[in-house]
Amino acid sequence: MKVKMILPSLAEAKSPLWRPIKYSLFPPLGLATLASYLAPDDEVELQDLHVETLNLNDSPDLVVIQVYITNAYRAYAIADHYRRQGAYVVLGGLHVTSLPEEAARHADSIFLGPGEETFPQFLKDFRRGEAKKRYFSSVRTLEGLPPVRRDLIKRHRYLVPNSLVVTRGCPHHCSFCYKDAFFQGGKGFYTQAVDDALAEIERLPGKHLYFLDDHLLGNTPFAEALFAGMKGMNRVFQGASTVDAILRGDLIEKAADAGLRSLFVGFETFSPQNLKQSNKKQNLKKDYEKAVRRLHDLGIMINGSFVFGLDDDDRDVFKRTVDWGVENSLTTSTYHILTPYPGTQLYTDMEAQGRLLHRLWDLYDTRHVVYKTTKLSARELEEGYHWAYKEFYSWSNIAKAALAHKSLKHQAKHLAYAGGWKKLEPMWNLIINSGALNTMLPILEAILSKVKKKAMRRCPSLQDSLLLPPPPEGPSVAAGIAIAQQLGQLLLAKAAALQKGLAEGLAHLVQQLAVRAALLLQLALQLAGVQLQATGQLFQRGPVVAGQAQQLAAQPIAKGSMLPGQRLRRAELQQLH
Repeated sequence: MKVKMILPSLAEAKSPLWRPIKYSLFPPLGLATLASYLAPDDEVELQDLHVETLNLNDSPDLVVIQVYITNAYRAYAIADHYRRQGAYVVLGGLHVTSLPEEAARHADSIFLGPGEETFPQFLKDFRRGEAKKRYFSSVRTLEGLPPVRRDLIKRHRYLVPNSLVVTRGCPHHCSFCYKDAFFQGGKGFYTQAVDDALAEIERLPGKHLYFLDDHLLGNTPFAEALFAGMKGMNRVFQGASTVDAILRGDLIEKAADAGLRSLFVGFETFSPQNLKQSNKKQNLKKDYEKAVRRLHDLGIMINGSFVFGLDDDDRDVFKRTVDWGVENSLTTSTYHILTPYPGTQLYTDMEAQGRLLHRLWDLYDTRHVVYKTTKLSARELEEGYHWAYKEFYSWSNIAKAALAHKSLKHQAKHLAYAGGWKKLEPMWNLIINSGALNTMLPILEAILSKVKKKAMRRCPSLQDSLLLPPPPEGPSVAAGIAIAQQLGQLLLAKAAALQKGLAEGLAHLVQQLAVRAALLLQLALQLAGVQLQATGQLFQRGPVVAGQAQQLAAQPIAKGSMLPGQRLRRAELQQLH
């Protein structure tokens, strides 16, 4: 049987705000998990349209499409295309579970809720010719979960191919969160067996891991056993948790000992009234700054999440939020405009109050206002959202937040991580186009290296912090610096090519970014003094990257050209319509 599994790109892929690197982080783990239930002799293709172009010149027997709210229209168009060709099409995911009647018009079968129980049953029914129209998940367990089909993942297209999920759902019930709708009718939070989770980690190559769980610390006994098992594995990892879990007990220390180096934290709002509106009880009366200090003392970088547009927000909320993030040295911040997703309590409440402006799902992307606001106008809310991103990630605020850390190494890590993530877009685009994104992973691992407490000391001034120590000796560090310099040279070559076809001002900007990228990476590696992994592999890959970059530089840049995932080819659009 020929099976095709598709993750359509989100509507943001056609937006001027599209950032290719943001959607080149993680592979489609959900589809790769479902693929593990297919038969060994099934012919399987998995396509992630954020990083590759959809191939429509095929004839699969079964098409499986994962649907989110802002890829729903594209998912439906693809589904309709394959149904016209005679393929059997199934749809599942968050949006399908929230709006099954809408999705059912474009599918032969739909899946409501998690698929670990229902997809195997569907395959049995399908092979007998007895597939049902709907499959609803009621038994929630990860017992006996087969290994994820990572052989289907194109690792070279992702910065973080070693992503994994060891729990499902979340123990909390925020009113704006999609997860409650997805897990309704059964357990809303459950875990793998610890031994199974550790076995999955053992199968992953390299050093870096990213746990995509909604709340990695949500089940204390499970998390304690997981971290105990990981201790000594020499891993560095990132994940997500809550303020409450950070402040409670010593679980966060155990996570740090196991290799936790960066944490996504849902602060969301400073207003008690807003916390009550969003049913975020776990944050009420919690000391955010104490949680931040605890993470910083452990050398853990912080990605803070904040929501704008809750009913108690006023015009000052944007500046207050940005200032707090900078003053408390958050490494990165993720901002959202409040969005009432279908199936959530927030959506139900706003629909009853007549506050929904429309149901154009492409705009339900946390960047647009889709409901009637209270203290802020829609324009003020959207402008404030964009201002917050621009202000927090200004070079001056990145430097201010970085230099507030107690050690030079933590300062360098902060500067490299925040600056590299948001200020070096031309560098990322070049690396993605050259097919060398995964070669950046050792540098990410270096930035995520441990900050030792004994090395922590307060820098007396900005001037002192810029007096760099000599680079530590050792072939691995020298290799890392050479790699950083090589990236700068590649970017300079691209800038030279740009001068032929673009205004000198833009080419000059790319040159400055290239120089800044090389210096930033060199600074971080010099101050960190860490041993890079897989240095030999990088040196082997280096000439290949250089050759691809030279080819790219020699190619004319077409007006309106885009990276993979930004739009379907014209021929594909014609076929779909």
